[in-house]
Amino acid sequence: MIRKTKKIRKLRGSRSVGGGCTKKRRGAGHRGGRGNAGLNKHHKTWMVINDPKHFGKYGFTRPTKTIQQFKPINLLDIDNNLEKYLADKIAVEEDGQIVLDVTELGYNKVLAKGSLSTSLTIKSPKFSKGAIEKIEEVGGIAEII
Repeated sequence: MIRKTKKIRKLRGSRSVGGGCTKKRRGAGHRGGRGNAGLNKHHKTWMVINDPKHFGKYGFTRPTKTIQQFKPINLLDIDNNLEKYLADKIAVEEDGQIVLDVTELGYNKVLAKGSLSTSLTIKSPKFSKGAIEKIEEVGGIAEII
C-alpha cells in the first residue's frame, strides 16, 4: 500500500525520530563538522571533486575607480544630428566655424566610422587616429580637452 502521509508524520513525537539510539544524528559530529570544516582533512575527496579551486588565490579584480569607461560616438552620428545639435544649442557657431563639445552630449571619445560633410571643431577627451585624420581632411579641428 502507498503511504498517504510522509513517514516523518508518524515518527514525530518519538524520542529518536527513527534514528536509533538518541545519541546518534544529534550534533554536527554526525556530519563531520559544520559548514566547510575538514575540507583539507576528512572531507578532502568531496572538495577535490566538487570544489577543486577552493584553496589558493586566483587572479584579482581591479578597483572600479581605476577602470576607465569609454562612451564613444561616431563621426557618422555627429554628421547626421548636426542640425539638431545646432537647434538645441549644443553646437555653437564661433568665427564661422561650428564648435561641438562631445562631453555635453554625454560621450567621451570620437570614433572614425562615417565622415563629415562640413568642417567642425570637435572637443573631446579622446579621439581615435582615424577620427582626427577625417576631421582634418574636411578642414576641421580635433581639440582634446
